[in-house]
Amino acid sequence: MEKLFVWDRFFESIPKILPYLSVTFSIVIYATVFGVLLGILIVLVQIKKIPVLYPLVKVYVSFMRGTPMLVQLMLVYYGIPALLDPALGTNINREWSAVNFAYVTFLLNQGAFLSAIFYSAITSVPYGQTEAGLSVGLTEFQTFRRIILPQMVKTAIPPFGSDLVGLFQNSSLVFLIGVTDIMGRAKTIGTATKHVLEAYVFVVIIYIIISLAVRLLFYQLNVKMNYGKEEMG
Repeated sequence: MEKLFVWDRFFESIPKILPYLSVTFSIVIYATVFGVLLGILIVLVQIKKIPVLYPLVKVYVSFMRGTPMLVQLMLVYYGIPALLDPALGTNINREWSAVNFAYVTFLLNQGAFLSAIFYSAITSVPYGQTEAGLSVGLTEFQTFRRIILPQMVKTAIPPFGSDLVGLFQNSSLVFLIGVTDIMGRAKTIGTATKHVLEAYVFVVIIYIIISLAVRLLFYQLNVKMNYGKEEMG
C-alpha cells in the first residue's frame, strides 16, 4: 500500500508552490493599502455624519462585517458581470482575470473592517484633547495630526495586526474562483499527482510562518510605540 505522506513528494512540492506566494502577497498588499484609504473615507463620513452617505456606509460596514468572506467573494465574482455586462455590452469575465475580482472583494472587505478599527481608535481619544488643542490656537488639522493621530495609531496597531493575519488566512479562498495562489497551486498539484497531503502541509507551514511573523512584527511595533508609557503612568 502506498504511503499517505512521503517526504520526497513534500520537498518536490516546495519549488512548485513558492513562486505563487507572490499572488497571495499582491492580494494582501493591494487590499491593505486601498483598504486603509477606503477605511479613512468611511470614518470621515461617520464622524461628519454626511447626509445620504452616512446611512449607506453604516449598512455597507454592517454587511461586510456580518457576512462570510466566501459569500462576499462569490457576490463580487458573479455580481459584477451580472451588473456591468448588460450595461456595457461586454463580458467582464473574459476581460478581467480572476485575481481582479479578488482585489475588489478584499478591498471592500478591508475597507469595512479597518474603518471600524480606525473609528474605535479615534473615538477612544477624549474630545477634551481636541478642545484643548483648538483652545491654544491649533487648527483642526494640526490638532488631529499632533494630538489625536499619535494616540489613535497606538490604539489601532494591535487590532490592525490581527486583521492583517486574518487577511492572509482569508486570501486562501481565492482559489475557489480560479486564482492560482499557493492554495490553488497546491490543489493543482494534488489533482495532477493524486497526492494532496504533502502540498497542503507545506501551504499550512507557509501560513503559520506568515501569521507568526506578522504577529511578532506588530507586537514589537506596539511595544516600541508604548515604550515608557508604563513608567510615565
